[in-house]
Amino acid sequence: MKIAIASDHGGFAHKEEIREYIKTLGHEVEDMGCYSTDSVNYPDYAFPLCEKVANGEFDRGILVCGTGIGMSICANKVKGIRCALCGDVLSAKLTREHNNTNVLAMGGRIIGIETAKEITRVWLETEFTGGRHQKRIDMITNYENK
Repeated sequence: MKIAIASDHGGFAHKEEIREYIKTLGHEVEDMGCYSTDSVNYPDYAFPLCEKVANGEFDRGILVCGTGIGMSICANKVKGIRCALCGDVLSAKLTREHNNTNVLAMGGRIIGIETAKEITRVWLETEFTGGRHQKRIDMITNYENK
């Protein structure tokens, strides 16, 4: 899979480790910033990543900020993005199975790096189950296209 990853200053350290971890899982990953712990504005990183996921340049995206909240809010403003803020492995699994999320948000100041890596692995490995869940995804898409 081709994965994009981005963060703000609050998620920078986690992003750096997660980016390298994704490579060990056999995926291609592109770092879309930020590139230091200098203060930046998370929308400057969330919107470009999500636009590239929405237009098919990347299969999925991962966003990390201090809490994950700001990034997830931005992500879900982009047409075609279904982003979930996850702080535990079960949520990561279920959001792929039930919601077919294409962007994952996490909080670098909220969860430890090992938890973030496990969330990432499970989220990348879990497939959408479709079935009754597809109807709900279609409802979201229809609303979005109004």
